[in-house]
Amino acid sequence: MKKQCILRMAAGLAGLLLLLAAGGYLFRNALLNHVAGQRLDAAGQRYGLDIRYCRLTLEGFNTVALEGLSVVPHGRDTLLTLGSLQVRLSLWKLLQGDVRVRHLQLDSLAVRFVKRGAEANYDFLFLPSPASGASAPSAGEADYTLRTNELLDLAFGLLPGNGTLTRLDITERKDDNYFSLRIPRFDIRDHRFQTDIVADEDHHTQHWQAEGEINPSGRRLSATLHAPHITLPYLKRRLGAEVSFDSLTCSFEQQRLGRELTRLIGQTEVNGLKVYHHRLSSEQVNLDHGRMEFHLNIAPASIELDSTSLVRFNRLDFHPYLKVGRHDGYWHLTAATDKPWFPAQDLFASLPRGLFDNLEGIRVGGQLSYHFLLDVDFARLDSLKLESELKGKNVRIESYGHTNLSKMAAEFEYTAYEDGRPVRTFAVGPSWNHFTPLGQIPLVLQTAVLQSEDGGFFYHQGFLPDAMREALVQDLKVRRFARGGSTISMQLVKNVFLNRNKNIARKLEEALIVWLIERQRLTSKERMYEVYLNIAEWGPLVYGIHEAADFYFAKRPSELTLEESIYLASIIPKPKHFKNSFTPDGRLKESQEGYFRLIARRLVVKGVISEAQAEGVDIAKVVLRGPAKDAFAPTTEAEPSSSASL
Repeated sequence: MKKQCILRMAAGLAGLLLLLAAGGYLFRNALLNHVAGQRLDAAGQRYGLDIRYCRLTLEGFNTVALEGLSVVPHGRDTLLTLGSLQVRLSLWKLLQGDVRVRHLQLDSLAVRFVKRGAEANYDFLFLPSPASGASAPSAGEADYTLRTNELLDLAFGLLPGNGTLTRLDITERKDDNYFSLRIPRFDIRDHRFQTDIVADEDHHTQHWQAEGEINPSGRRLSATLHAPHITLPYLKRRLGAEVSFDSLTCSFEQQRLGRELTRLIGQTEVNGLKVYHHRLSSEQVNLDHGRMEFHLNIAPASIELDSTSLVRFNRLDFHPYLKVGRHDGYWHLTAATDKPWFPAQDLFASLPRGLFDNLEGIRVGGQLSYHFLLDVDFARLDSLKLESELKGKNVRIESYGHTNLSKMAAEFEYTAYEDGRPVRTFAVGPSWNHFTPLGQIPLVLQTAVLQSEDGGFFYHQGFLPDAMREALVQDLKVRRFARGGSTISMQLVKNVFLNRNKNIARKLEEALIVWLIERQRLTSKERMYEVYLNIAEWGPLVYGIHEAADFYFAKRPSELTLEESIYLASIIPKPKHFKNSFTPDGRLKESQEGYFRLIARRLVVKGVISEAQAEGVDIAKVVLRGPAKDAFAPTTEAEPSSSASL
């Protein structure tokens, strides 16, 4: 009897569940549309959107079909339209709260980003999220592992193993400019995909091909984009950059190593890369082949590029290390690489064409090694570490490329530039009547300039790592390039060999040329200093010590006094602003006295002057007698008032 009762109860419960399931199944579309309507209405009110669709149904228990979707921001252009969408989900995963798309069928998706003047139809995307009651974590509390896993879970869940997408159109339009990507058909079969892409920017059309693999179970993703010549659109208009290549491949695999660590292992490879941006180089940069194999470790508070990663371009490869973390609101950056001994020619043969014009075609024998370390704790900038050392073993220049790097050793023609334009060309040697040999320049002037510009010039090999470290610390503190760490060798190379375009490539080329000149002794230190004193700018269109002595004091260099020599050393950093050192009546400002005392003390230490001479230094003895004094002559014309000039 008891057993029969239990059986009747079980049967009744099963019947009830079956009835509920049947009811749920029968009314599933009404329930789906009710929930969707509520969510879309809430999103529309929150972000100012009109979201509509023609039909939304649930076919069976795991297939959602949608037709006629449109998203229109209030008072703006239509953002999105969709013809039809059919998505088959994994029912078992869905019951576990995990969305896994098994099959996707999509047709006629158009996304249009439109900006007219200051208004865009995508402005709502940048609105802050509504308050959730719980305070959002600060940047210092970000969990990079959690965020990465959530993002990849979403991506791998939504990327289907099979499907067909037809007539996809993504357009960005700003005023009279536009850019569009059109995909006629995107096929995915057994986790592999392929498609043709039509890119159009302001009526310049390109045809690309793409293929790859989507493997959610293996947590792998790979894609290759190729064509005879791909020019990336949009970048030139927005960033002033031109980037093109023949093929680009990217792939990665995710490895979860517990709650606290996720690792991404992959590679990226590019062929026929061409890049132009004025901040990088004044010429187009060409890289035949580049490859990077990366091991990226993502922890809750840091992201690390492991030193097992490999970067290869042309004939050169190295293992970089990079770690970026944030603690108590401050960033901490560490970057390092060590390249053991390798053929020196591999470095120079691998330099991208167009990036280092003076070194193009150079042939070098011997071996090189390189060590680099940068450690910056932004909470303690004074603790910054900077180490950069290129070593050579039996290095020799077998033949020069475009430029004879030893040309400073003999007389050569020098061209001075103003605002990127050549203004003076003269020979640095005896054939120029203003040339002054080093032996005819007073020792007190030579030493004053050295103490002002580069006290270790005759002892270092072109670089002062401590000076560069201190300059970087200061630049980071003021958040701008306020101070440089250039030596006289670096200034010479910049002015004699390089163009006047300030970019990253010029600094790298400058460093390599300085290293070769100093290590190979292509020009003696004495000759380098002689060249420096004869081409340095000492005033507006005043070049060399001969013209400087005449411009300020109507003297020959050999006739300069102690005070005049110290003054000339003081204006080299800002020669065009020499008037700032004087009062309107042509007298040196009292603020200059501290500098004069400092240089005088250094001259005593070097044994160039006596204690008595240093004590007797008087800025009042600096009297302008040359053409420079005309800059302080009273004007005969009435100058406009400041209000009138505005």
